[in-house]
Amino acid sequence: MTKPQSQRIFDKIALIGIGLIGGSIALAARRGGLATTIVAATRSAETAATANRLKLVDHCGTDLAAACADADLVIVCTPVGACGEAARAIAPSLKPGCIVSDVGSVKQAVINAMQPHIPAGVHFVPAHPVAGTENSGPEAGFAELFDGRWTILTPLPGSDAAAVDKLDAFWKGLGSLTERLDPADHDRILAITSHLPHLIAYTIVGTADDLAGHLNSEVLRFAAGGFRDFTRIAASDPTMWRDVFLNNREAVLEVLARFQEDLFYLQRAIRWGEGDKLFDLFTRTREIRRALIHLNQA
Repeated sequence: MTKPQSQRIFDKIALIGIGLIGGSIALAARRGGLATTIVAATRSAETAATANRLKLVDHCGTDLAAACADADLVIVCTPVGACGEAARAIAPSLKPGCIVSDVGSVKQAVINAMQPHIPAGVHFVPAHPVAGTENSGPEAGFAELFDGRWTILTPLPGSDAAAVDKLDAFWKGLGSLTERLDPADHDRILAITSHLPHLIAYTIVGTADDLAGHLNSEVLRFAAGGFRDFTRIAASDPTMWRDVFLNNREAVLEVLARFQEDLFYLQRAIRWGEGDKLFDLFTRTREIRRALIHLNQA
């Protein structure tokens, strides 16, 4: 795996939100020497106190606008449903030439919510690090989170090329591989690769709980192997994933409908004992899974 290069890219970075992603950005940026000063802000005084105790940043407060004063890069690391309000709050403090970005798993809705609040002369470059764990909060952050993982930039038409390149270099410095996509293409791709798997995981855990009845304790006790591994992501942050599904509803509903059709195909094959259809599907999907591992994205 290629190690990130160490070089200062920004003087001051401000992170709005300091959970898993924000905390990991701070630690990775410090590891890479990418900034002189790293600050953060969050609405929660308790979360700010935790971030300060862990020394994730130089300082974490609860005044979002104050944190952004003189910042060269501001990254909004809130759930996607809060991005618009965060942009509105920090707008008066953004200096000309500053780059504003985000980390949301949905891009078009975030762009629609944030862009109206971005002042003239400030460069808005949306982004999404395709990395994470089922854990949340400032304690969950770690510097290696982005190493070898993709970060997708979704520049807007007319974006300043130098600003986009600078943010691209920053994410590379954090350890990421980078790619640039149209926001709508991003949302369709993530609907199938990330959003649908989370939806299925949440559903399976709920279904198992509903069906267990008097066997509930035994279900939990024997929930090893496939159930445990597949449903790990069902422990992910509820607020974040509620916002993802509500803000990418069209793409999610489209892939969910296709998934339901495929489930009906499997249901029929099992009912009628059509082992050849099951074998063919399982063989094809096994090869896809092996390809994922080869690409180092599993």
